[in-house]
Amino acid sequence: MRHEIVMPQMGESITTGTITKWHKVPGDKIALDEILLEISTDKVESEIPSPIEGRVEELLFKEGDTVDIQKLIAVIEDDLSVPFKGAGGASIAAAPVVATPAKKEVEVKAAATASVQVVDDRFFTPLVKAMAKDAGVSLSELSALQGSGAAGRVNKADFESFLATRTNAGAKSSAAPAAPVKSQVPAFAPGERISIVPMDNMRKTIAKNMQASKAISPHVNSIDEIDMTNLVKFRESFKKQFEKEEGFALTYTHFILYAIVQALKEFPIVNASVDGDNIIMKKDINLGCAVSVPGNGLVVPVIKGADNLNIRGIARALDVLVKKAKTKKLTMDDLTGGTYTFTNNGSFGILIATPVILQPQLGIFCVGTIAKRPVVTKDDAIAIRQMMYATHTYDHRVIDGEVGSKFLRHVVNTLQTIDAAALF
Repeated sequence: MRHEIVMPQMGESITTGTITKWHKVPGDKIALDEILLEISTDKVESEIPSPIEGRVEELLFKEGDTVDIQKLIAVIEDDLSVPFKGAGGASIAAAPVVATPAKKEVEVKAAATASVQVVDDRFFTPLVKAMAKDAGVSLSELSALQGSGAAGRVNKADFESFLATRTNAGAKSSAAPAAPVKSQVPAFAPGERISIVPMDNMRKTIAKNMQASKAISPHVNSIDEIDMTNLVKFRESFKKQFEKEEGFALTYTHFILYAIVQALKEFPIVNASVDGDNIIMKKDINLGCAVSVPGNGLVVPVIKGADNLNIRGIARALDVLVKKAKTKKLTMDDLTGGTYTFTNNGSFGILIATPVILQPQLGIFCVGTIAKRPVVTKDDAIAIRQMMYATHTYDHRVIDGEVGSKFLRHVVNTLQTIDAAALF
């Protein structure tokens, strides 16, 4: 029986994947869970195992191709008694990225006459390109590297080895002429009043997903302020001990995530999703947390089973995911399965924000920066307190204003009255 293999979704907000390496060619036998191919996006690289034991019949795309999710990319036959019929003209034969004779001929002629400039169309994974950008290595310099991967593909180890032996002089000489760098400042020709900048694939995906979320979910925002003074004092007194014990910093995010989990336990409808006319209630609380990746926007890794973790467990799980995000080692499992999301705009110095819900979830919680403000206390005195605004954005199809606002107040009350010392 022939089994169709489709491009998997590498995260809720990702709609395409790039095939970086095929581990098999048509005619090869493959075991259950043996790696069939490697897939990369701007945010994650993953090895994709075979869901079936059998023989690879067809590979429908070559290495370097970017493919929409759920699109057919390969076929596996589980009955080895069926004769292998070959690619049949539909698949890409073995060693998909090897240059064709025509291309080699052009390269030879170019080298002989020096009159034809051949543009290198080698494929580099987003991970390698991001590493090159961080290290100040131009694309022309990167193209000169000989990799150890399939068809000379440069992998992480190749690039790290190159950086270890690279000299400043060598970098300067090999980087000229440098590839043009995209600028955020528009370039205007003389007399022009507008400049048209095409969206890159990542921005197209974000735009598509945000538009879809707004169309699917009627967004409502409940906003309140939280007195974080007691937590600020506790963190200042405990942060050195915590870092000594755990090896990473104690942040306000850890307390906020803990408070969100307690509210989700109290209001399980906020942890649900919608499928047509049905509300899907979920036993597990899988808490997504937006993480900023320098030069690469945001990713939302998921703390699985957050309802079973104490605050140290939440902090440890988040630290693992943040480190994986910063080093581009997040897996498909890290980015999927979220039931509710938290995002912190306060890290950018913003007071209030109204985020967009990550489908198919029903809500997202956002906080602003913690800032000192004069506040009127219960006894009508004026005191300087550490205040923070919080926004609960929710899907009004299922969550009414009463539940949405009570959920927010539960988070507020937890953070204002929590005995932080007892949590550790």
